[in-house]
Amino acid sequence: MASVDFLAGERRKAEFDVDAMKIAWAGSLSEFQLHDRISKLVASDPALSKEGRTMMPRKELFKNALRKVNHAWKLINELRLTEEEARKFRFYMDEPAYTDLHWGMFVPAIKGSGTEEQQKKWLPLAYKMQIIGCYAQTELGHGSNVQGLETTATFDPRTDEFVIHSPTLTSSKWWPGGLGKASTHAVVYARLIVDGKDYGVNGFIVQLRSLEDHKPLPGITVGDIGMKFGSGAYNTMDNGVLRFDHVRIPRDQMLMRVSQVTRDGKYVQSDVPRQLLYGTMVYVRQAIVSDASTALSRAVCIATRYSAVRRQFGLQNDGQETQVIDYKTQQSRLFPLLASAYAFRFVGEWLKSLYTDVTEKLQAGDFSTLPEAHACTAGLKSLTTSATADGIEECRKLCGGHGYLNSSGLPELFAVYIPACTYEGDNTVLHLQVARFLMKTVSQLFSGKHPVGTTAYMGRLQQLLQCRSNVQQAKDWMNPSAVLEAYEARAARMIASCAKNLNNFANSEDGFAELSSDLVEAAVAHCQVIVVSKFFEKLQQDIPGNGVKQQLENLFGIYSLYLIHKHQGDFLATGCITPKQASLANDQLRALYTLVRPNAVALVDAFNYTDHFLGSILGRYDGNVYPKLYEEAWKDPLNETVVPDGYHEYIRPLLKQQLGIARL
Repeated sequence: MASVDFLAGERRKAEFDVDAMKIAWAGSLSEFQLHDRISKLVASDPALSKEGRTMMPRKELFKNALRKVNHAWKLINELRLTEEEARKFRFYMDEPAYTDLHWGMFVPAIKGSGTEEQQKKWLPLAYKMQIIGCYAQTELGHGSNVQGLETTATFDPRTDEFVIHSPTLTSSKWWPGGLGKASTHAVVYARLIVDGKDYGVNGFIVQLRSLEDHKPLPGITVGDIGMKFGSGAYNTMDNGVLRFDHVRIPRDQMLMRVSQVTRDGKYVQSDVPRQLLYGTMVYVRQAIVSDASTALSRAVCIATRYSAVRRQFGLQNDGQETQVIDYKTQQSRLFPLLASAYAFRFVGEWLKSLYTDVTEKLQAGDFSTLPEAHACTAGLKSLTTSATADGIEECRKLCGGHGYLNSSGLPELFAVYIPACTYEGDNTVLHLQVARFLMKTVSQLFSGKHPVGTTAYMGRLQQLLQCRSNVQQAKDWMNPSAVLEAYEARAARMIASCAKNLNNFANSEDGFAELSSDLVEAAVAHCQVIVVSKFFEKLQQDIPGNGVKQQLENLFGIYSLYLIHKHQGDFLATGCITPKQASLANDQLRALYTLVRPNAVALVDAFNYTDHFLGSILGRYDGNVYPKLYEEAWKDPLNETVVPDGYHEYIRPLLKQQLGIARL
């Protein structure tokens, strides 16, 4: 039976070249071709099916993930995929597994913190997966406060070894992915103790399990921390607990790129600046921003397609009810998320280029851009992950009751994604780090130091404190320059206000603690300037394809004007815009929803996601939702029997009791 595309009519409405938009979304033709080829390769492989994942018991779920990783590794080698192709392959498998931490944290940690000799020893083993690694930093009692970690690594000069020890219960390593059951090795972060002196936290390569029978080595207690939020979801990952009882490792297994301990027990700083270690952090956080655009776009794709399929109320002339996507209430919740997905994609592209630039400068001994890059990636990680987590949940609600079904794909997507708000830095803590950087930037203005990069607008502080928006009518808000100026003025005034209020405290740390909420809001405003400015820069580029640039301009308008509406209090309180201008912004926003409506389904088609990757009946490309929902329901294990297990023990006696009472 030929398949029917129930969304074909929606796709015919598109006012732009969808294929060209796919390339704009991917970043380039070559990048689009790579994603397209690998995603279809994964989707066509029955061994990588996600069928029934949310119904599996934990042990079966984990074993199934192991099977998929093994299958993927064989294919990657058989097809001789490049490192980038292999990374894309693992991405489109869409199965959280120990390999995420092996490739995403263990290998980068050794590359970033290991000496050349250490890299030559350990990386070939890791690249061939002859060892499996994880990243053991977070402890039961400390996460964001890395300097508060309790695990110790004490140097024993008699044996030329470090003694790794967990002195307290709260020093237990807790949460590292891949640690629970799979990893043979870990980069363990512990307090370096030499001759009784604490030199702070350093990394150590520690073998955890035998390479012969996979059993924990003497002195090591290791296991899984248990089920996490959601069905399926992140429960394919073996997040672990790890304790050390005076475990000895050779001295050369301390990661010694920036500091080392000599054979005679001397702590020595190497010639390599410690700032190089931040390069790995910048890399990881820019990758998280890119992942945010992917996760949000998945949810938006599901919600948009289903909103076009679902009909409710409002009988039309053709006798059908109104498509849910035609209601302004639906558009006002959905389209800003669609625009955010594009905005995060473009700022993620820019962050990749920033990381490349910073890396090149670090290798050349130029650390001038590192503080700004560190603050930028920290702030954008926080901004995008918080917005994405909230956005996925909003998309679930936009799909009504059916969005609550696991088969919608949204509950599992939410459960998989929300840890991003915590790992690699709690989002509030990261915004406070950004705020410190901004306060330092303001203080340096008075010494004549001109800010650069994403804080360059602060060099015009006096002008921004005085400027007023010249928007006179709704369409004036379609001028990106006018929008950007309003964002810069709002952020500059909030930052300047925090700096002024901090000066009222005799102790700056007391002031920082008291004003922390205001400082977080100022950091958010600054990060929104970055996203808006990078979207603006995208619009300045030559964008091929009929109607593509116009659609991106509409999405830019929705993203920026929706945030003005959402943060209207800040824009009005700081005097950047007037109440009348705020009202005009809302008028233009509603007009943009109308312009985007005919193109909505095509705009999510441009993400080019396979049905396998989406993992959602509601988001199916063909829109054939209802028969498939009905079909999926019968696959639930509860429907394996007509009369449920437990009927004779619990339901029948209850019914017979009720009948007896009724006869009375």
